[in-house]
Amino acid sequence: MKEILREVGMIARCFESISNIEFKEFHLAKGQYLYLVRICENPGIIQERVADMLKVDRTTASRSIKNLVSDGLIEKQSDPDNKKILKLYPTEEGERIYQFLKREEEYSNSVALQGFSEAELEVALNLLHRIRTNIETDWELVKKGGKRGFCGIMIEEGLL
Repeated sequence: MKEILREVGMIARCFESISNIEFKEFHLAKGQYLYLVRICENPGIIQERVADMLKVDRTTASRSIKNLVSDGLIEKQSDPDNKKILKLYPTEEGERIYQFLKREEEYSNSVALQGFSEAELEVALNLLHRIRTNIETDWELVKKGGKRGFCGIMIEEGLL
């Protein structure tokens, strides 16, 4: 069954490679388009929530968001009730690029999912959701500096 996660990884790398090439003209490299999409879909979102949605650490999110601000695609605005909270909003240019990204996503979905019935798509989505839910506990643990269960077994066996 190890092939399932390998297939998921290959699919992700294909899309990442395509997007890094196709979005280069917008100065969107290394997955920055994902941040722009989430911010456009959730105007006023805070940086920590974006990081959680994308399953990246805060440092990675901070670097990508800083680049998007520098490129004039998003802006940070203080919350009117709490000036310490910075909310993220797309600029007009960010919104314009987002419209292109939405069309690209629709195209990629149509190519990747061609030939699947609605029932198959629903099953696939539910199964992928379960896989993500299963791994999120380990992601949270490791993100906070913890070790996953297999590390203890490897230590007991003298492999670590």
